[in-house]
Amino acid sequence: MKYILFVLSAILLAGLFSFKSTNNQLLPTKLRITVIDGLGNQTEGAKVSIFENEKDYRAGENAVATALSDSKGRVTFKELKPIAYYIYATKDDMNNDGEGVVTAPLDEGKLNKVNTVIE
Repeated sequence: MKYILFVLSAILLAGLFSFKSTNNQLLPTKLRITVIDGLGNQTEGAKVSIFENEKDYRAGENAVATALSDSKGRVTFKELKPIAYYIYATKDDMNNDGEGVVTAPLDEGKLNKVNTVIE
C-alpha cells in the first residue's frame, strides 16, 4: 500500500513540475499606465498606445495595443513581453511627448505600473 501511494505521489509531482502554459508563463505580464495631467489629475478618455521600439513609436505605426483610459486615468495591457515599451498618450490637444515615454523592462508575470503625464 505504501508503495502504491509513493508511486502515485511521484507521478503527481512529475506532472506538476512538467506543467507549462501555452505561452510559457503561469501569470501574464501586464502593464498598467495611469495618465495624469500637468496638475496631477487622473485623465479619463485619453488614448494610450504602446510600441515595442522607438522607430514605431516615432512613426506612430505598429502599436502593440491601444486603449482609452478609464475614470481613474488607467489602462491595463495584458499578456505582454517582458521588455521596455514606448508609450504615446493623447487627449484633445494634450500628449505625453517627452514626458515619460519609455518604461523600464517589464517584470515577467507581474502587474507593472507606470504613470505618464500629458500636457
